Amino acid sequence: MSAQPGAAWLTQEAYDRLSKELEDLEGRGRTEIAERIAAARDEGDLKENGGYHAAREEQGKMEARIAELQRLLKNAVVGESPKDDGVVEPGMVVSIELAGKKRTFLLGNREIADGDDLEVYSTDSPLGAAIEGSKVGDTIDYTAPTGASLAVKILEAKPYKA
Repeated sequence: MSAQPGAAWLTQEAYDRLSKELEDLEGRGRTEIAERIAAARDEGDLKENGGYHAAREEQGKMEARIAELQRLLKNAVVGESPKDDGVVEPGMVVSIELAGKKRTFLLGNREIADGDDLEVYSTDSPLGAAIEGSKVGDTIDYTAPTGASLAVKILEAKPYKA
């Protein structure tokens, strides 16, 4: 499953959740922050108005999230959750053995995990790119960013369940 560079693979559920978040931020979120800024501005001197500066900072963070969501959703490749067939692909929770240690992570986009503590690797990351398309039981030669050549054994690959 390859897509254009910069495109994020998302499940339909993640796409819908992010679209709803964007709609909420662009509507209710912007209205509320504008009202808070106006109320703080009415309090007088802006130089020493902590409420005003806090609201402006929050507005900046919200606008950054809106821009991030717009970019992500515009370029997203939406697909069904992958089949439970042991093939490493976006949307899979993968367990590997690397340098004698077991590591488990989600292959795909951080937004799929929706606040889960699971570590996430993009298919554009060196490790994600190296293992994408492999199968449970495969051992892959992986060249780490340091230049070291390491063996990666695929122990498990299961579809992510939110």
